[in-house]
Parts: sequence; C-alpha cells; structure tokens
Amino acid sequence: MIKIQEPSRPWAIVHMDWVTGLPQGSDRSDNACLVIVYRFSKTPIFLPCRKDETAMDTALLIWNRVVSWNDIFTNIISDRDHKLTYHPQTDGLAEKMIQTLKDIVRRIYAYGLEFKDCDGFTHDWCTLLPELELA
Repeated sequence: MIKIQEPSRPWAIVHMDWVTGLPQGSDRSDNACLVIVYRFSKTPIFLPCRKDETAMDTALLIWNRVVSWNDIFTNIISDRDHKLTYHPQTDGLAEKMIQTLKDIVRRIYAYGLEFKDCDGFTHDWCTLLPELELA
C-alpha cells in the first residue's frame, strides 16, 4: 500500500466525501453535503448539495465555492464514489468529519432545536454549515 504524502503547502491535498440521507434543506433541494477536508490544516468545508448531482455539478460547486477562494488542489483523495476518481487508501480524514457532521445534524433534528438569529430568521442544517465547520 502506498503511503499518502504529506502536503507541502495549504490547499494542496484534500479529502472529499458525501453525506447523504440528510433532511431537506431550507431551499427544499439540498439533501446532501459535500465534505472537503484540507489535509495540511485538517480544516473542513461543508457544501450543501443534492444527492443526485453529477460530476460536472460537483466540479462547478468546488470551483465556485472553494477553489475561487483558496487555490487549486494538486491531489484529491476520495472513496469509491462514482463522481470522483478513486484513491486506494481509506478516506479516514473526511470520514471523521462526516461522523461529526451527522451527529450534529441528528441532534438538531432529534431535539427539535430551532436556531433564530437576531432578525428572527430560522436556520436549518444548510444555513448552519459555516458555523458547523468550526465545531
């Protein structure tokens, strides 16, 4: 088994995976989340999306929401998802973040928690993703 190289700079190597089976988001189309974890800093990015997005949809989402703000990746490590290339090593880094995200979303819905901002707007898991990235 080939060892995954350690990145020499931020944004070089990322781990990616999808979380599916989530409740409908606030815009009623998002029902999944693309999880991207930077190997250098272990920083997660959670992007709401649809379970049925194509490889092109995924590429545009990554380009518009991640690459345009940071840098182009040199390596992407993913599981056997049909939307991305396969890397034979396990994607443990993204899997840990996915477990944390699922646990938080499950608790939000299990306890019927409702988050309102100072203007009275109610937030669901989709709109709370930027805050969940810091958890």
